[in-house]
This record gives sequence, C-alpha cells and structure tokens, in this order.
Amino acid sequence: MSQTDRMSPIELRASMSLASIYGLRMLGMFLILPIFSIYAEALPGGSDHLLIGLAFGAYGLTQAIFQLPFGMASDHFGRKKLIYIGLVIFVIGSGVAACANDIYTLIIGRSIQGAGAISAAVTALVADLTREQNRTKAMAMIGITIGITFALSLVLAPVLNQWIGVPGIFALTAILAACAILTVKFLVPDPIVSRFHSDAGTAPKQLKEVLKNTQLLRLNFGIFALHAAQMAMFIVVPFALKQASGMNENQHWQVYLPVVLIGFVMMVPAIIYGEKRAKLKQVFVASIVIMLGAQLLFASMISQFWGIVASLALYFLAFNILEAILPSIISKIAPAASKGTAIGVFNTTQSLGIFVGGVAGGYLSSLSHDHGYQFVFIFCSILMIAWLVSAATMKAPPAVKSKMYHLPEAKTVDAHLLGAQLAALPGVKESVVLPDEGLVMLKVDMQPGFDEAEVLRLIKE
Repeated sequence: MSQTDRMSPIELRASMSLASIYGLRMLGMFLILPIFSIYAEALPGGSDHLLIGLAFGAYGLTQAIFQLPFGMASDHFGRKKLIYIGLVIFVIGSGVAACANDIYTLIIGRSIQGAGAISAAVTALVADLTREQNRTKAMAMIGITIGITFALSLVLAPVLNQWIGVPGIFALTAILAACAILTVKFLVPDPIVSRFHSDAGTAPKQLKEVLKNTQLLRLNFGIFALHAAQMAMFIVVPFALKQASGMNENQHWQVYLPVVLIGFVMMVPAIIYGEKRAKLKQVFVASIVIMLGAQLLFASMISQFWGIVASLALYFLAFNILEAILPSIISKIAPAASKGTAIGVFNTTQSLGIFVGGVAGGYLSSLSHDHGYQFVFIFCSILMIAWLVSAATMKAPPAVKSKMYHLPEAKTVDAHLLGAQLAALPGVKESVVLPDEGLVMLKVDMQPGFDEAEVLRLIKE
C-alpha cells in the first residue's frame, strides 16, 4: 500500500466517528427486535397483532419517505445541520416510544423515529471528508459497524429488557442518539468543501435511469424481500421461542448468541470465495436457497424448540451473507456515474420492506391462533421463491472493482476525450470523467492487466 493510499488521521477520525454515529443510531433500532412484539402485546390495544406489526414497521415507512430528501437537502443546507435535525427527531421519537402507555402512542413514537432519516446525509459527509481512493474503506467501516451492532443487539436486548424493560431501552436509544449529536459536534471534522458526490449521493436526474435498470430492480426487490421477511418473522419468533422452550424472553440471548456467532464465522469464507473467485452470483443464489430453506423449516417446525434453533442458524447464515453481498453487487452493476443514486434507491426499498414486513407479519399472525405463525413463514417463503427466480435469471455481476481518482484542480479537462482514452486502457471496463466534481470513476477488471500508472499519467497530462 502506497503512502497516499493510507487513510490520513483526519480521514480515520472522520470514518470512525461517523461509523459510531451509524452504530449508536442502529443499536437503538436493533435492540428492540427480539423483544418488541412480546412487550407490545401487553400494552392496551396490543392484543391486535396488526397494530403490533404497524408499530414494529412504522419507522420503515417514514424512513423511506424522508431518507432521500434528507440526503439531497444536506447538499444545499449543510451535512451537519441536517444530521443534527435528524438526530433530534430521532431522540423525540424515542422519548415518545419510551413514554407510550398504549399501542397507538407507540406507533406514533416509532413513526417519528423513522422520520429522523440521516443515513444519506451521513454517507454524503463521509464522501466530503475522505479522498476518493479511501472512500470505499470508510464505507466498509460503516458496514462492519452496522453488522456488529446487529449481532450485539440480538444478544444484549433480552439482558437489557430484564434490567430496564422496553421503555428503558427506548430511553437508552434516546440517550445514544444524543451522544451521537455530541459526536457530530466535537469529533467529526468539518468538511473544507461540501459538494455533491456521484458515488455517494442521489441525483434526481439519474433516478429514471436507475429505476429502468432491470438488474438493479432485481437487487432492489431482493433487499425489500430480505428485510420484509426479517420484520415479519420477528413478530412471531419471540412468541414461538417462549412457548416452545419455556424460557422467559430475557433468556432468549442464550439461543441468539450461538446461532449469530455460527452465522458470522461461516459467512466469511463464503464472501471471500465469491469475491476472489468471481463467483458472487453462485454464492448469492445459494444464500437465497438457504434462506428459503430456513423459512420453510420455520413453517414446519415453529412449535419445536430445536426446529426454531436450526431455523435461526440457517437464517442468520443466509442473512449475513446476503446483507454483505448485496451492496457489493450494486456497486458492480450500477453505472459508475449513478452509483450513489442506485444505492439511495436500494436503501429506500429496504426501508419499505421493513414497513411491509412488519404490517404483513402482524396481520398474518393474527389470522389464527393455530396457524398464524405458519402463515407468516409461508408469506416469507413466497418472498424468497420470487427472489430466487429473480436472482437465478439475472446476469452475473462483472468481476470488477471501482476506482476513483482526483482530477488536478488547475487542469482544463476534455471529459469526452479523457474518458475515451481511459476506456481504451487494458482492464478498464467503464470510465466516467466528472469535471464538476473533479473526479474520474473507473470500473476495472479484477484480473491482472490493469495499469494504474498509465491511468495517473493520462489524468495528469
């Protein structure tokens, strides 16, 4: 690694502090997953599982509505200002949820939580504070933080529930979000220049191109299905686990801890194999098959303790792989100049899946005391079958990686000519020159043959 490829102290500080903001906010969201439905059922009005599902998924709807507007507004009004506003909204929503005395107030609190949709604004701030060659590393740090936070939440939630209850967890969520505000104020550097970044922001003029791309639409459906199934199953799994095992919900961490660890350990070689051997599609499709198997096993063995444990082990293995692979495939398939827009649409679709899954899971689990659980997993299985058909028939993602280079500020660039020269180089699959952003974006072959020195020569000429 060259000296210029290393993250500077400012970049490292920015990446770590912004990753911690994601982590603090997502910890608050994830902590309620394994205990929420049991708590909500005990509230006035909570006997209606449809309302439980609505409360569970409500934040996904408001997050989907406000996520892209928050990111685009941060281009005009400043990153930190919008992040502060979003976190304050999130604190208010968490406070309302903590004080909720009935299911309806809880729905309102969860809706307000989702309206503080800062993800796009944080991503844009990461782009402002990192050089092009280090941006992928910064985004990877955020992704790893979210993954670790999710795993920790499943284990910590039952323990915290025993100590402070769900209202206490919502109050803790508000405190964590307030700490995130202080992190933005005192730890996150102020960007010298704040501008739109094609690789990290959503451009309205690119939405039509992204929404017409059938390969991207398949991936959008995939993240929708993955998170719809997650929310639907966590409506019923806590009840089923409690009934089948006889364990109090505060002891459920004893089940989640080993299956989550197994999923993480087995995820790593699968992802390495897919990336290094250019077998991402095969790993991707196989993971959907495993996820379908998990849902079918849930449907058939939801009343048996070891059936639930086996189903959860398969589920977390598949979920971890899919959650890690999907953004990678998006980056490989999306046109270089539309990458940020493609990711923005992808994240919005994920939020819609959270909402639909919560509502569908609540409604289906309320249909019958005898068969409600099975109905939920049949719904999840149908989603997985549709996704499997879509994924199996999609084009294999190209074996490429993204490269970004800064254009010399004093240079007058003929974007069309430079783009054509770069595209003609061995190993370059796509080139985009963006003079307004001072940026060159390339997709290059992962096999030997790409000459980076020649790219730098052409850019500096």
